[in-house]
Amino acid sequence: MRCPFCNCDDTQVKDSRPTDDNTAIRRRRVCSDCSGRFTTFERIQLRELTVVKKSGRKVPFDRDKLANSVAVALRKRNVDGARVERMISGIVRRLESSGEPDVDAGAIGTMVMEGLKGLDDVAYVRFASVYRDFSEASDFQDVLGELSTSADEDT
Repeated sequence: MRCPFCNCDDTQVKDSRPTDDNTAIRRRRVCSDCSGRFTTFERIQLRELTVVKKSGRKVPFDRDKLANSVAVALRKRNVDGARVERMISGIVRRLESSGEPDVDAGAIGTMVMEGLKGLDDVAYVRFASVYRDFSEASDFQDVLGELSTSADEDT
């Protein structure tokens, strides 16, 4: 592992332990050159995934990009980080276990929408406004109608 401070290739693992939710390994490392300390995380990756965009362009799947888009939707919302991490890990697991190396970007967006609907209504509407490319106020009304319909079904 390359040191983020001095770019030296010689770093040593000083401590390893699972994360709180047991989805990754946390490693504390120290650089032999500059004595800089840093942390890395290892996750299990079942297979390489490729995302197929609307344009047909293919890009490697990036878990961090998925997490960032969820974080933007959840900005300034009081949602437990562990629940968010479980949702993201669940989506990644579903994608990896599907058996398909190529995943449609729309399918990922739909999974995120489903997950956010269960976490936070405001985040759901925020994500939907970007994912569905809202262009007028009636688009928001339609999504709010979906939320009230699903809330009525739950009661």
